[in-house]
Amino acid sequence: MPQHQIVIHRSSRQLELLDGNRVIARYPIAIGKSNTPTPTGHFSVASKYVNPGGVFGSRWLGLSIPHYGIHGTSNPASIGTMASKGCIRMHNHHVEALYHQVGIGTPVIIKP
Repeated sequence: MPQHQIVIHRSSRQLELLDGNRVIARYPIAIGKSNTPTPTGHFSVASKYVNPGGVFGSRWLGLSIPHYGIHGTSNPASIGTMASKGCIRMHNHHVEALYHQVGIGTPVIIKP
């Protein structure tokens, strides 16, 4: 079984999927606005939902910190910006690819 982990780099607005120490995918993301920043720290994937509805796009990966997650978006133009209320936004086709490669408990490290 692969030892996947997700590393989010707020400064470069990139999400990396790692297998061990090897980067196997890299995606552009949107992060929280300055008044609703994306938290830093060590978390894990706590829930997974297909088609969560509303602004969350086609997939939701809930984090172990309540009310925060990695999700798709109904506003793809926001990717690469500071636009969210703290969540990590991805293009829907990117979050769909990620969704199939991670499970509950996958580590998520959010760096400054």
